Amino acid sequence: MISKDKDDKLIRIYFYICDKFEELQFYCERFSNNNKPEFTDQEIMTVYLYTMHHEGHMKAKHIHRFASEYLKSWFPKLGSYQAFNNRLNKLGGAFTRLVEILLVDFQPEDCCLDQSLLDSMPFITCSGKRSGKIATEITDKGFCSTKGIYYYGLKLHLLGFRRIGKLPHPEQILFTPASVNDVTVFKEAWSGIENRIFWGDKIYFINELNEHMLKHQNSEMLTPVKAVKGMPEVIKQRIKAANDLFSTAVSRVRQPVESIFNWLIEKADIQKASKVRSTKGLMVHAFGRLAAAFITLAI
Repeated sequence: MISKDKDDKLIRIYFYICDKFEELQFYCERFSNNNKPEFTDQEIMTVYLYTMHHEGHMKAKHIHRFASEYLKSWFPKLGSYQAFNNRLNKLGGAFTRLVEILLVDFQPEDCCLDQSLLDSMPFITCSGKRSGKIATEITDKGFCSTKGIYYYGLKLHLLGFRRIGKLPHPEQILFTPASVNDVTVFKEAWSGIENRIFWGDKIYFINELNEHMLKHQNSEMLTPVKAVKGMPEVIKQRIKAANDLFSTAVSRVRQPVESIFNWLIEKADIQKASKVRSTKGLMVHAFGRLAAAFITLAI
């Protein structure tokens, strides 16, 4: 049995999924005549999100076991683990769209719409010492400078509205192969945004790009001061105090974007995907766990 408080949350998640499923249904894989199964896609998504978010079970096998033992009265047509897992792996597109809907529908009022924080984190399918064999069409080998490790997998890129004194609210979340440079993603996806101040780390500062953004988009990238090669030592010492103050100020503003990564790891254990065995499973792992974390916004 589960408590009445958790009963209420389970019901609220189910009704929210059903409310949004008029749109989500077009992102599900369903190519057979069995388009109205007894155990519906809405119920699968509800079981997954509720069990992961409120019970802390992260693996599909554990999620199904919990549902079989404690949620059978709610979902009598649950079926076997194999059937549950197969159906779940066809819902990657629906989870992807659900994350987008959650972030738009529940954007806090205190977001600074003219300021964005951005950063990335590794999404690891296996160690760099081994040869990655899972989802090779969308993953490759990359290096994480923060952890000082090589790995196979994806890279999660986050652009979030600044909220003073709080975690940023994600505006966009993108996944790329691990080898893709953060600056490349920024140039292609976000450098065209107008009237925006971006707060990033040193890798994002490219003087020519910043000048172009200021001139054409009225936008600017602020990062900690990057050392200039060949600068005379006397000049370095002369401007050191000012540069240190500026770098500290920028780092304090952008620190919450690192905190939201820690929150995602703690809430949904999103960074480790070593148990995934297919491309479809990887997409469910990525966006399903994001949805499990952000479902808090809806309930």
